[in-house]
Amino acid sequence: MQDNQKPNISSTADLRQEVAQLMVECLNLEVTADQISPDAPLYGDGLGLDSIDVLEVALVLSKRYGLQLRSDSADNQHIFSSLRSLADYIATHKTL
Repeated sequence: MQDNQKPNISSTADLRQEVAQLMVECLNLEVTADQISPDAPLYGDGLGLDSIDVLEVALVLSKRYGLQLRSDSADNQHIFSSLRSLADYIATHKTL
């Protein structure tokens, strides 16, 4: 697979499921990973995360996938906008 191709659908879906499970575990959410819609907002009305929750998730994801997530990055709002965008970011930037 060439670098500019997107990962296949099953690996992307598996990664979304894995990220959802990590979020449920690290935040002790009262939902299951399967209940987190890939396109629902993570902030506010969607999953209901706040900035502290996002920092906790970022720390776990950084350790798990070798990501460099910076709290002052202008891209964070997009990266953490939904489970799908977060998983897509991890798929293209993970080092582990």
